[in-house]
Amino acid sequence: MVQLALPSLRVALVGLALALASQSVLAQSLAVENAQVRAVPPVSTTTAAFMVLHNRGDSDLAVVDAHSPAARVAELHNHVDVDGVMQMRRVDEIGVPAGASTELAPGGLHLMLIDLMAPLHEGDEVEITLVLDSDETLTLSAPVKRIEVMGGGMPGHGGGHQGH
Repeated sequence: MVQLALPSLRVALVGLALALASQSVLAQSLAVENAQVRAVPPVSTTTAAFMVLHNRGDSDLAVVDAHSPAARVAELHNHVDVDGVMQMRRVDEIGVPAGASTELAPGGLHLMLIDLMAPLHEGDEVEITLVLDSDETLTLSAPVKRIEVMGGGMPGHGGGHQGH
């Protein structure tokens, strides 16, 4: 029986090595800059995360999902103009073209953290895992910061939507 278990263990170890290798390839292809989570009042149950995604690879990438231990739900969102009113909409993916960058910012594309597990305080670090269309993942840490909206949005409301 030990002989049967050893090949299974080898297969598992090879699978783990391949998974780790794909993670490091991903980290070289997708870089994240200026990641931050909006500081919100302690009674708020939602917030938003912003960052710049850089695709250093030769193929287009798309973020299709996200997870965070800080929230029960993480969703990809965008703001759209509907009859002159900015509305937040969930999107299926956020594309990052090969050799280019995509910005997640107040009033545009962003990541919503919904049903926060505990209040977030300025200076806290929030772990976020991005899931790509290739099923690869990238985990990052984003500081909680006060984010002021410049231009058309209401300060503290990220373009008129409470919590981001």
